[in-house]
Amino acid sequence: MDYPEADEVIRRITALAQSTTPLVVAIDGRSGTGKSTLAACIARVVGATVVDQDDFYSGGSLEDWRALTVSGKVDRVIDWRRVRTQVLEPLRAGKMASWHPFDWESMAGLAAQTISVSPSPIVILDGAYSSRHELADLVDLSILVVLPEDERRKRLLIREGEVYVDAWQSVWDDAEALYFGTLRPPDLFDIVIERPIDDSTSITDIR
Repeated sequence: MDYPEADEVIRRITALAQSTTPLVVAIDGRSGTGKSTLAACIARVVGATVVDQDDFYSGGSLEDWRALTVSGKVDRVIDWRRVRTQVLEPLRAGKMASWHPFDWESMAGLAAQTISVSPSPIVILDGAYSSRHELADLVDLSILVVLPEDERRKRLLIREGEVYVDAWQSVWDDAEALYFGTLRPPDLFDIVIERPIDDSTSITDIR
């Protein structure tokens, strides 16, 4: 498996899914930590439906975001209200979920196409801020993925380029610091996966 840390998490999810249906799993963490890779690995094994929270980015210029308070950024960056009403509530009720994703090509508004997913025994909500307290009553298992800061930045630079990463961090680092440091610190997660650069991965089952 290309994400060896997934093995233990899969065992936990498989066990919980025997008594909780549908089981909703939130995979949270800062950008570039490997959340989507973990989500894909789990989904391949357990047949889960993966919902990408990037579809619910609220949009806006960097200048607009800089004008907000830090708490305002945390509240607005992902439209968690749509995540709740258009995705989690229908899927938990055994109904089809449909939504228009953010238009990443135009970087404004919602795309014309509709994404629809059928009810599934296991649903993975993949993305930063996915375990926020406004969704907690609809999430059964919260997972935090952590990566050393130097390695995380290196991955972001490869993926996005230096200009974008510098601009992004100037806007969003304070929001992530508030969210992951105060609002959703590690001890509030069910599982914490600490991904070092070597192979000595640490998985903490907090609850």
